[in-house]
Amino acid sequence: MSSTVYALLAIALWTSLASLGTALSHLPPFLLTGLALIIGSVPSWPLVLRDRRAWKVPPRTLALGIYGLFGYHFLLFIALRHAPPVEANLVNYLWPLFMVVLAPVLLPGVSLRPLHVVAALLGFAGAATAILGARSGVAPGAGAAAGYWGFLPALGSAFIWASYSLWTKRVAAFPTSAIGLFGLVSGALSLICHALLEPPVALSTRDWLLVALCGLGPLGAAFFVWDMALKRGDARQIGILSYITPLASTSLLLAVTGRPLTWSIALAAALIIAAAVMGTRAR
Repeated sequence: MSSTVYALLAIALWTSLASLGTALSHLPPFLLTGLALIIGSVPSWPLVLRDRRAWKVPPRTLALGIYGLFGYHFLLFIALRHAPPVEANLVNYLWPLFMVVLAPVLLPGVSLRPLHVVAALLGFAGAATAILGARSGVAPGAGAAAGYWGFLPALGSAFIWASYSLWTKRVAAFPTSAIGLFGLVSGALSLICHALLEPPVALSTRDWLLVALCGLGPLGAAFFVWDMALKRGDARQIGILSYITPLASTSLLLAVTGRPLTWSIALAAALIIAAAVMGTRAR
């Protein structure tokens, strides 16, 4: 298949992440992250059983994979649990703007142009609009403070995914199957944290089904096909395609949570997507 088809498959899978995370918000975040990442690594197990080189990566690359997969998803699930999910999902999609701002810092030979600055400002304006619009979804008093606190992990997840994406360009090339190793180690680490820091819980049949969907889809297959897309096509064109994700993800989340499309959510989505596209077009 072409790189565009692989990219669209990844985008379609990522669209469901926020909705699944919201539906499973009653589960401890470490438990949810661990189970989903381990399930997501399963498709690569037959490959490594046939050839151990399928998971052969330097320790630095493995550490980067754990940082990206474990850190990003854990913070995203925390955000969806402690902030209005639609606005938290939009703030999380500031990661394309963080990639623009951090590129000169993390990648040699990359400069920041005025258009990049304008794009970054538009993106942060979109995040502010989403946060202010959350007032209607958070109760006053202590509840409001808790709601606003939830945007911090959303920003953290955006930063982690942006920096992880940039740092993958500074490590040696690794096989797509190695992403299964990233997920397996990250999932095991999450389950250890769950055992040490969180109370045990019993999962219902519905919980197991949703966790399996989360693991096999947005926390599993999506990473494999996304890596295939990047290896086969132009990263700039694929990056522009990725801005379909926040629109589709937010639309699905609105449908799942039964919330109407307010002006603040629509404006925030438009600002963030416009800024991200502008940033990728700047040379």
